[in-house]
Amino acid sequence: MAPLLQSSQPWVEKYRPRRVKDVAHQDEVVRVLTNTLETTNCPHMLFYGPPGTGKTTTALAIAHQLYGPELYKSRVLELNASDDRGINVVRTKIKNFAAVAVGSGQQGGYPCPPYKIIILDEADSMTEDAQASSLPFSDHLVVNSNALRRTMETYSKVTRFFFVCNYISRIIEPLASRCAKFRFKPLSEDIMSTRIVHICKEEGLNLDSEALSTLSSISQGDLRRAITFLQGAARLFGSSISSKDLISVSGVIPHEVVQALLAACKSGSFDSANKEINNAIAEGYPASQVLSQLFDMIVESDDFSDEQKARICRKLGESDKCLVDGADEYLQLLDACSSMMKAFCNMPEGYSNDI
Repeated sequence: MAPLLQSSQPWVEKYRPRRVKDVAHQDEVVRVLTNTLETTNCPHMLFYGPPGTGKTTTALAIAHQLYGPELYKSRVLELNASDDRGINVVRTKIKNFAAVAVGSGQQGGYPCPPYKIIILDEADSMTEDAQASSLPFSDHLVVNSNALRRTMETYSKVTRFFFVCNYISRIIEPLASRCAKFRFKPLSEDIMSTRIVHICKEEGLNLDSEALSTLSSISQGDLRRAITFLQGAARLFGSSISSKDLISVSGVIPHEVVQALLAACKSGSFDSANKEINNAIAEGYPASQVLSQLFDMIVESDDFSDEQKARICRKLGESDKCLVDGADEYLQLLDACSSMMKAFCNMPEGYSNDI
């Protein structure tokens, strides 16, 4: 196939699996859901797991395989985090859609069971949307969940709910207990590489083994992110893509930059560490990403004791929390690096003299 670099279609949509059996690496989930499709006896479902592992794709594939293209729009309601899903939506849009009964019988080769499907994508953000209400947050959460729970109970004969989320702990128990739960695992490097190689072949791209390994590493098991990085690199650098090209479009800080900062901290020289921090800030690298990659280096290194790793990682976590709260990036990096130097020199915690 000729390269399609000029197409405006995102590759994550172009190469999204259309059938449940095509979803990669989720063998247990696929096996159970394939049986569900054969019997059309579908319970409420809860899909949870890391991003980019096929949760939304699976939910959409089930709906498409049940109803086909003609009935899909009338039988399936999709809502995600960009939609208002407060109490009013539960009581009106969702309830009204759920209440309408539908007929059964095959149409166009699709089973078309006598129920509709409501897909709530990113369902773990629903309770956060409720904070805009005039009710206290906890009260609104109870009302919101009770309204949805009541809708599930009342219209269970004619409607099925599919909840899609990253964190099952954020789905309240009254809803989770009414669903069949399916955990989606992070994709292994082999599975991701196989899919990426297929896309490269279809798009006419050249990706060497080093670049392929880099792409799997920086995407951290998220296939959607990997495909997005690949398409971005293809648009910027053409059909021949190197490891350096992928790093430049991913937002990941070059390894040598983080390594230089870590080496400066190990040297015990405050001026050297301050210089590396200033260089990182001047290059526009986000402090949170610096801390994240420092964390990975510290944990994977054999040069430090467990006590040193524990002290450093705790401080990195504290600095990351401060950044989330809006603290200054330079000051937080400086604070984290100062603590790292103390840990490397085995100085006791709370030691405040100049290093």
